[in-house]
Amino acid sequence: MKFKVLLIGLFIFMGMALKAQTKKEQEFRIDEELFPTNAAEVLRPFLTGTKRIKYYKEFDGEKVSYEAKFKKDRLRYSIEFDQNGNLEDAEFIIKSADIPDSTFETIKNYLESNHQKYRIKKIQQQYPCKTGNASEVLKTAFQNLILPEINYEIIIASKDDSGYVEHEVTFNADGAHILSRRLVKQGYDHVLY
Repeated sequence: MKFKVLLIGLFIFMGMALKAQTKKEQEFRIDEELFPTNAAEVLRPFLTGTKRIKYYKEFDGEKVSYEAKFKKDRLRYSIEFDQNGNLEDAEFIIKSADIPDSTFETIKNYLESNHQKYRIKKIQQQYPCKTGNASEVLKTAFQNLILPEINYEIIIASKDDSGYVEHEVTFNADGAHILSRRLVKQGYDHVLY
């Protein structure tokens, strides 16, 4: 009897672990009026000099979040809030040359040892909101400071037995691996305009 309970527990744990390693992302563009009011208020002081502001609602298979995407000072930003309008993180796209050499070397070593063949598609410097002070995190992100609490979120296309798949791999400021998730893009049932 104990063996059956242990076996069932093992299957449940494995199922949860596999589910946690897959990100089923579905993103919809929304009007500014549908963006959480408190998130818009926190973001508003930082939007001076921005171009092409777009708002999105995203579902990643587990939770709903909202994103504001725009261009400021030649950088492409993505500011993500939870469904209650609390800041989750601020990100902007960078190149591998923008990462300190020793950190990038550690990241490359991890990718090479865990993926047969891979290609980096996108790198984002991420400022997670761990303190709860959204204004301070946004201020730091817009100053492009390299701090010990930042992360690097890297989208790669890698080859496995079924062909090429995309992964979102997150590393801390020192290049240590934090999280890997396989990306599964959801198809749209209708055309978005």
